[in-house]
Amino acid sequence: MTPPLPGPRLLGRSLSASLALALAAAGTAAAVVLAGAPPAQAAAVPAPSPVGISSRGATVPFKEQEAEYAATNGSLIGPDRLYGSLPSEASGRQAVTLDATGEYVEFTLTAPANAMTFRYSLPDDAAGTGRDASLDLRVDGSSLKSVPVTSKYGWYYGGYPFNNNPGDTNPHHFYDETRTMFGSTLAAGTKVRLQVTSTAASPSFTIDLADFEQVGAPVGKPSGALDVVSDFGADPTGGTDSTAKIQAAVDAGRAQGKEVYIPQGTFQVRDHIVVDKVTLSGAGPWYSVLTGRHPTDRSKAVGVYGKYAAQGGSSNVTLRDFAIIGDIRERVDNDQVNAIGGAMSDSVVDNVWMQHTKCGAWMDGPMNNFTIRNSRILDQTADGVNFHYGVTNSTVTNTFVRNTGDDGLAMWAENVPNVKNKFTFNTVILPILANNIVTYGGKDITISDNVMSDTVTNGGGLHIANRYPGVDSGQGTAVSGTHTAARNTLIRTGNNDFNWRFGVGAIWFSGLNEPISNATINITDSEILDSSYAAIHLIEGASNGLHFDNIKIDGAGTYALQIQAPGTASFNKVVATNIAQSNPVHNCVGSGFRITQGTGNSGWYANPPACTGVWPDPVWTNGGVPGGGGPTDPTDPPDPTDPPEETGNLAQGRPVTETSHADVYGAGNAVDGNADSYWESRNNAFPQSVTVDLGAAKAVERLVLKLPPAAAWATRTQTIGVTGSTDNSAYSTLKAPASYTFSPSSGNTATVTLTGAPVRYLRLTFTANTGWPAGQLSELEAYTH
Repeated sequence: MTPPLPGPRLLGRSLSASLALALAAAGTAAAVVLAGAPPAQAAAVPAPSPVGISSRGATVPFKEQEAEYAATNGSLIGPDRLYGSLPSEASGRQAVTLDATGEYVEFTLTAPANAMTFRYSLPDDAAGTGRDASLDLRVDGSSLKSVPVTSKYGWYYGGYPFNNNPGDTNPHHFYDETRTMFGSTLAAGTKVRLQVTSTAASPSFTIDLADFEQVGAPVGKPSGALDVVSDFGADPTGGTDSTAKIQAAVDAGRAQGKEVYIPQGTFQVRDHIVVDKVTLSGAGPWYSVLTGRHPTDRSKAVGVYGKYAAQGGSSNVTLRDFAIIGDIRERVDNDQVNAIGGAMSDSVVDNVWMQHTKCGAWMDGPMNNFTIRNSRILDQTADGVNFHYGVTNSTVTNTFVRNTGDDGLAMWAENVPNVKNKFTFNTVILPILANNIVTYGGKDITISDNVMSDTVTNGGGLHIANRYPGVDSGQGTAVSGTHTAARNTLIRTGNNDFNWRFGVGAIWFSGLNEPISNATINITDSEILDSSYAAIHLIEGASNGLHFDNIKIDGAGTYALQIQAPGTASFNKVVATNIAQSNPVHNCVGSGFRITQGTGNSGWYANPPACTGVWPDPVWTNGGVPGGGGPTDPTDPPDPTDPPEETGNLAQGRPVTETSHADVYGAGNAVDGNADSYWESRNNAFPQSVTVDLGAAKAVERLVLKLPPAAAWATRTQTIGVTGSTDNSAYSTLKAPASYTFSPSSGNTATVTLTGAPVRYLRLTFTANTGWPAGQLSELEAYTH
């Protein structure tokens, strides 16, 4: 969330699924599907998608496809949720890196489309100013166009509010998005490829996902409307500054009671367009674009603003069918460089695309009855939306928010009450800092029917709190009345807080300024899935009046409940499964947290609870496949000009070959993640080998070799040598043949230490086995550290 500013975001993810596991809570309104791709080059882990969930979140006009499930000859990265790693900021915590000419990701359209948006990351440059490059867009094998990509809107460093100095610590905010139209409608089944033609401008290109849509024809000028080009001379080529001319059109529209139309074009706007009692509309967000920034005064940039409340505010404004795509590359909290701002009562923002500004919409009240709907908010340096300072009866609905630099959707009742606001049917993905959706204070607030996913750090999915300046009961701004959070779905939310050094829950409550004590907070009919740490979390002060009803918790990296502050809560039909810790509750405040149990509860309660004083490393389910991770140290980051180092087993799921196998014991068993299955070579025929393709050259420093852990596997010693290659032709020795003992007492595991020389192909050659006349291996695990 952005600190105080001075007075002075229609939008499914489509996975070609060979398996589907419905995660439906009995009686809840919706189900999430864990969709997995059939075996593909990327060999990604199946992960639940936040897009296209029935009856929840924004209804979007695109079909989304993840790169990790597409055809590719690139390298899978992730899954990894550690802050500061490149996959941690990818949707589903996985992506594909292309780092050689000819490498590609290829998507197959599932519906007709004439446009695409894709999310990607390039490394920063040494100066922190970003690099520009391009990718070849190919359709069914033929080049269609070159698409520019850049890192100038990503890569932040240091402590809050961050900087652009690669020499500082804590690199983050790695990804950006770009969009392009194909020039014609491509049929379902068409193959659309993003391919590297050169690494001269960028050593790598990481692709997260692509959204494919059928953009409709431009909206024509409404009858009687004023045209900013034909009537006022604005420049649709973007060659000259059109600020004053568009402002003149808006002023005339108000005076004459006429709508103002922005035709097709890209318009340079270098300061706020101030609107009041007027409709400003365009030909559609793919056609009418406002962009720009003042060339010398960097505190001035494109934005459409109501008058500030101190100036009387604005009212009866409609903004629709255009895009505001800015040029904000840093975070300066005092700069009013948001896409939409000021105060607008009785006003509507409809189908507006907001990107590359500081905030999508930072609204400073007092103001009443303001609505944002059917919009997209992407790639912000701070919040997506913030209702700040006395915003009442206002709504954000059916809006898609991704890659904000701070809270995705926020309400902050600083000094003046926020009352009866609503966030409904929104999809909020990947806030790089803080929460997906939050209300700091406020009375009678509704946060319902939303989807929240992939919190990155220092926040949770849903947060209700008496926190931040100006939130207190003395001013009537604290949490009060009835807060309703119904029918929400949270996926992979919550994460490590690098200040606190422990995890933040998916749904969390804070009474930092003062206890939450004068409110009824109803959390109902919701799903909390694959949480990175705890599912439900109380901290600071006290939180009272909490009521959980009909909640499904499936997967939590640590606990179902993490209680670090007193409070009161009732639980009815709350069912928890797949909680990492054997005791699902961590509570060191004892009877200070009072639980009232109804019926139908299971899986989340223990008496006594755990109170260890030690925070466990999380165990992440990643859609059903366990994976571990602990807190990262932001003071010891990777080289900020390169993608962060990969973590996890690099060999799992990768292509593997063998010299031979016996019966059904093929080499695929050695990379399937299951220590109970195994590869066995033909008997009495040494030497024998297995070779795994890591997809790209990796600096492997450690191998973990396993045999099945069953006691029936008696101790044996195998003689194994390790070689490696970058081209699967010339192999060099990484580790000379040596004897490795596999003993049930140590889990039938042996470790091989390597030098870290980069190799793509790893080969293990077996020349002896004291327990059986063949090479045997249940798991080959490869790690970079």
